[in-house]
Amino acid sequence: MTVGPRVRRLLLALHLSCSVGWIGAVCAYLALAFAVPATGDPEVVRAAWIGMELVGWYAIVPLALGSLATGVLMGAVTKWGLLRHYWVLISLVGTVILTAVLIMHMPDVTVEADRARTLEEEGLLAMGSDIAHAVIGLVMLIGILVLNLYKPRGLTKYGWRKEQAARSRAAPTRTSTSA
Repeated sequence: MTVGPRVRRLLLALHLSCSVGWIGAVCAYLALAFAVPATGDPEVVRAAWIGMELVGWYAIVPLALGSLATGVLMGAVTKWGLLRHYWVLISLVGTVILTAVLIMHMPDVTVEADRARTLEEEGLLAMGSDIAHAVIGLVMLIGILVLNLYKPRGLTKYGWRKEQAARSRAAPTRTSTSA
């Protein structure tokens, strides 16, 4: 099933908003994560961890889920399909993995933010940061973005079979005539 151009454009706008917003929210998270090792001020460390928790739960997670949901919907109702082209399949798998890792990692961020709320100055200055997860996630998100911009050719086996079936249905049938 495919949808008309107005609905497709609306879905595309929603998907792009969620996806680009996700990248922006990860950049905000990274700014806070980089502040932790860069400062000697315990209150900055406390604020950074609390901020990372808030940005994570209230911006990154909803945008990741929105990107995943709108991406699946776009694949289901456009000519690209979910499983027909390798670039769509790779984007889907990457988004599912990133979203799953994010949701599994956020409780750890909450634990660290709770620690930051109660620690004294020395404990705060000894806290680590959360740069690695965010950098890896950002690199993967940008990779998926580039993949979706260039849309390299290549059908999956499923996509190839679907295309062959469509071609055979569209091909005119020949009938032999007797002379």
